[in-house]
Amino acid sequence: MTDTSLAGLRAAIDHAGYHPQLVADAVDAAVAGEAIEAFVVHQETTFDSEEVRRHITVLVLTAGRLVLGHADDHPADAAGPTSFVTASTEAVPLSSVRSVVVNRVISDPMHYREGTPPQEVTVTIGWGAVSRLDLEPAVCGDPDCEADHGYTGTSSADDLALRVSEAAEGADAVARMLGFAAALSRATGR
Repeated sequence: MTDTSLAGLRAAIDHAGYHPQLVADAVDAAVAGEAIEAFVVHQETTFDSEEVRRHITVLVLTAGRLVLGHADDHPADAAGPTSFVTASTEAVPLSSVRSVVVNRVISDPMHYREGTPPQEVTVTIGWGAVSRLDLEPAVCGDPDCEADHGYTGTSSADDLALRVSEAAEGADAVARMLGFAAALSRATGR
């Protein structure tokens, strides 16, 4: 059984090692003393030219809300002589969560057996805060047509997409993400 206490969340934030006191303070304030039902802490490092940038995402499920916390590195540049970190939180009522999409990647599907964990999982959560509109010129079937047919496209809501893989983060991280997605899916059905 996974520890879903505030102490368990704090231990996971400490283990991630990315400004743990700052991240914990921001997330604790947003959780506001509510009981924690499930959480995920995901620390990510990217390499951008000559810089190393770190980012952490913390997802916390309470009885009535999905709390999201993010913190990012910002290097020193012409705008400022020192580097800094931004930490933000968002609290979304569970009644606003519109979708929880779980995408599993399974290697060698011909030999898949029930219960075998995926090698990678991406959880996409939509609550309507961010929508993406992809447009392209509409065309007709006539290759000689020069008329303007307007645009066609798709609209998708993907407020948050979080990917973990066994190769990068380990099997425990994949299992925790699947457990969190299941808990969130159950909670949105209440």
